[in-house]
Amino acid sequence: MIDKILFEKLKSNFTEAFWFIKTNKVRTFLTALGIIFGVASVITMLAIGNGAEKEILSQLELVGVNNIVVTPIPDEKDENSNEEGNDGNNKSNETKRYSKGLDILDAESIKNNIPSVKLVSPEIIMDTYVINNGRQNPVKLIGVSSSFFESSNIHIEKGKDFSKHQLLNALPVCIIGKKVEKKLFTGESALGRQIKVKDVWLQVIGVIEEKLISDQAQENLGIRDLNQDIYIPIKTFLIRYKDRKIISSTGPSISGGGGNIIIVGGQQNGPKKRIPRGNYHQIDKLTVQVSNSNELKATAEVLSKMLKRRHNDVLDFEITIPIQLLKQQQKTKQIFNIVLSIIAGISLLIGGIGIMNIMLASVLERTKEIGIIRAIGATEEDVILQFLSESVLISVGGGVAGILLGIIGAYTIEIFSGIETVLSLTSVLVSFFIAVLVGLFFGIFPAKSAARKRPIEALRTE
Repeated sequence: MIDKILFEKLKSNFTEAFWFIKTNKVRTFLTALGIIFGVASVITMLAIGNGAEKEILSQLELVGVNNIVVTPIPDEKDENSNEEGNDGNNKSNETKRYSKGLDILDAESIKNNIPSVKLVSPEIIMDTYVINNGRQNPVKLIGVSSSFFESSNIHIEKGKDFSKHQLLNALPVCIIGKKVEKKLFTGESALGRQIKVKDVWLQVIGVIEEKLISDQAQENLGIRDLNQDIYIPIKTFLIRYKDRKIISSTGPSISGGGGNIIIVGGQQNGPKKRIPRGNYHQIDKLTVQVSNSNELKATAEVLSKMLKRRHNDVLDFEITIPIQLLKQQQKTKQIFNIVLSIIAGISLLIGGIGIMNIMLASVLERTKEIGIIRAIGATEEDVILQFLSESVLISVGGGVAGILLGIIGAYTIEIFSGIETVLSLTSVLVSFFIAVLVGLFFGIFPAKSAARKRPIEALRTE
């Protein structure tokens, strides 16, 4: 019985509140603007934050949480040595002639001498083309070792990985990206087919599963679009494309022609010998995976010292820890989210103050009405409920409009800026709940102010 009476009372209060809001549409809309923009800001902020978290997790999957990346520092161009005023550059350039740059023996030395290293994956990268229907389609050709797919967290969707026999004997086989398969073999399987990359025919033995790689990941972390790559054994690359010598753990072996054939090994006793430029930086990238992420920094320091010693004290390489770059990005995005939170909070505060002001003005305008309802038996609680109903209804309306605006804003940001946004039911419910709380909180003071008015004094008000 009591519940039924309370329900009827609330129903009557909200009906009257709706009537009052309907008769003051413009004022109500202006009052709710702060709530609308505040809720929209909260939803947009949470969508951007969720998108950033998803992006960072996907980037972590791509770069590997335990990986260290070593890349060569390119040698200065020969023409610099002929320019005046470049003595410092000439000296640095001359010093680099005593370093062989990054090579396969570096990879083997790292794997064999640093206990914390789990695996090492050398890569050679070349921009080239694959011939299809008489047309040249640009692709990246990547020479890889047996540990590449594990270190890069790449899974083969169709076919199989390179066998030990294929890797050791430099066979003309390849594994291609999903986009390459779609472009060359529309609607057909690529397995077992032959493709001509530059001047060499390669047999397709596998296709990697498609990876979603954002523009941010490619720009900030230097991650390639793996779906457009063609992978071949690193020895196949050296023999058939680079015409350079192959170095194995049993000792250096020589292949290829030209006048630049020399044996490049580790540290040599005796005086330093100049390294021909054609053999400088045999490989383009080294991915070093450690067993424990806590050992990343220490391993990177040991790695730097080892490579510097092997390169005759020449710093012609750069070491990057991708996880640290991601953490820096995460901090930047967190600061951005904090700024958005402050903006959203200010908007909601302004909206709440607006509700309080309009309700106070309404109390003054309706003083006589308050006196009448008090005179016919309404209690202070009834008056408080009446005005609270109005403030909550305004905030609920503003919250619904803010949710719609926030959803539209999130999708608009994703479309025009490329920033990934992720909307969730939780963020919508949280935003709506905050809007209702703002209406309740800022409606209490005007409601109490109305309830405290004495009926006789209120009736005398003109």
